Amino acid sequence: MPFHEPLTFTPIYQPRIWGGRALAHRLGRTLPEGEPIGESWDLVDRPEAQSVIDSGPHAGTSLHALWTHHRTSVFGTGLPDTLRFPILFKILDAAALLSVQVHPPEPQARRFGGEPKTEAWYFLNAQPDACVYLGFRKGVTQRQFESILDSGQIEPLLHRLAVHTGDAIYVPSGRCHAIGAGCLIAEIQQNSDTTYRVFDWNRLGLDGQPRALHRKESLECIDFLDHEPGPLPRTAETLVECPHFALEVWNLEEPQSQPSNTFAFHLVVEGTLECGGRRFSKGSTFLLPAESRHLPLHPIGEGCRVLRAIAPR
Repeated sequence: MPFHEPLTFTPIYQPRIWGGRALAHRLGRTLPEGEPIGESWDLVDRPEAQSVIDSGPHAGTSLHALWTHHRTSVFGTGLPDTLRFPILFKILDAAALLSVQVHPPEPQARRFGGEPKTEAWYFLNAQPDACVYLGFRKGVTQRQFESILDSGQIEPLLHRLAVHTGDAIYVPSGRCHAIGAGCLIAEIQQNSDTTYRVFDWNRLGLDGQPRALHRKESLECIDFLDHEPGPLPRTAETLVECPHFALEVWNLEEPQSQPSNTFAFHLVVEGTLECGGRRFSKGSTFLLPAESRHLPLHPIGEGCRVLRAIAPR
């Protein structure tokens, strides 16, 4: 059966100690009751979490089945020949401060039995005074960081960066970081769930116990020469392109079509658009298969903005 229409998937919601309800309040999502929801995994192909098409002629088909049996039709050509779809797309609701953490580069991931992870963030909403910690302040050394780690007074060593709605930030593997409270973030990343926490602000997890730290792994993964990185420029349509993925933002004033022979995963940031006979409003996501790249995105009214996760060119 051909893939000539947008594909939508059931989000997978993840409880997190630092999560909240912004996915409902700001994006119109229907969330499960109970625990705070910190993440929505909107496009994922992992053993423990699998995106499944929720409507249309392909309803019930998993992302892994698309990748395994319909790779060229859905995703196009030129992607790596991996066992699983190599990109994970999620939305984070940081109602509270996240841990200070790092994702491993390839060599360290192999050594510790994890998965390498580079990611990029787009701030769907940032509350007043929202910030992230990204890398270190100028002059900070590994010796300084390690010497003060036991005291828990590491915040003065970290580079604090104010963030605003519409900002984008690149987080290569090895970059020490923490997301501050009041940030709603769309994240594109390598297909990995490996995070090493070096410090967690002395708090307890959802089970009432301290969350595990990974000090040895963190210290071997962190790039201690990473001083005071900044946000990505807002002037370009392409926010970031790296060997693993590309992230674009389109401000739609007229119909626009996919320019290359590949897939694109879309998140409607503002407004409403129509594609393939379906309407998508703020907070909606859909994958436009390579076979359907000719289908234009039609903005409905003014102020339509869409985030696009694609394969690197």
